[in-house]
Amino acid sequence: MGARRLEKKHAIITGAGSGIGRAMALRFAAEGAVVEIVERDGDAAEDTRGEIEAAGGVAQALAVDVSDPAAVEAAFAQVVEARGAIDILVNNAGIAHVGNLENTSGEDFDRIYQVNVKGVYHCMQAAIGGMVERGHGVILNMASIASTLGIQDRFAYSMSKGAVLTMTLSVARDYVEKGIRCNCICPGRVHTPFVDGFIRKNYPGEEEAVFEKLSKYQPMGRMGKPEEIAALAVFLCSDEAGFVTGSAYDIDGGSTLLR
Repeated sequence: MGARRLEKKHAIITGAGSGIGRAMALRFAAEGAVVEIVERDGDAAEDTRGEIEAAGGVAQALAVDVSDPAAVEAAFAQVVEARGAIDILVNNAGIAHVGNLENTSGEDFDRIYQVNVKGVYHCMQAAIGGMVERGHGVILNMASIASTLGIQDRFAYSMSKGAVLTMTLSVARDYVEKGIRCNCICPGRVHTPFVDGFIRKNYPGEEEAVFEKLSKYQPMGRMGKPEEIAALAVFLCSDEAGFVTGSAYDIDGGSTLLR
């Protein structure tokens, strides 16, 4: 195997206690990064940290709600004090909501906005100053195919992911001359514990049939794997992608072919 692509890089990954975030944390550590796991669920963060360290990697678990700006600022300052720099920020933390305009309450809308939009804003704002000062840095945001496609019953979620996409473009443009790259990944449906839990809760007794239906929505006939998203994330955060900024990468099993 060749040189590890993130050797000696210091990376913050939010929402890294499970699913895609966990897969990214494990892969980044395997590629040589020191990983800071920012996760609302402290126990889940510790589980990811333990798995990384058992494999010989270096990680720290930080129990943080990204919707809380003071908590984010304190956590990022702690990372800088301990590690000296934040080279990579991956904004993965997010929550979902099912509903159209009529049945999405104001409370639902605000909850999605606080985590999926303001959470990304808080983390980028906490990291950008140090990156500007050093003249380099990479930000990778987790958007969605819902950023650009009309997906049924995903009104608030689509709003939030559309905002993530446009924030990505704005940051990429404003900081391209300061040595900072900013991109986003737009996944389709990915098989995570969240998907399994959603099916169990909403379709008891129909789990197998619903899982098959959701899988077949993608032209490839299956859901994505968290490890596949992590592989793309490593590339975009590595020097191999040094000429890539302001880009949104679909990784969706062909779902965007259905536009």
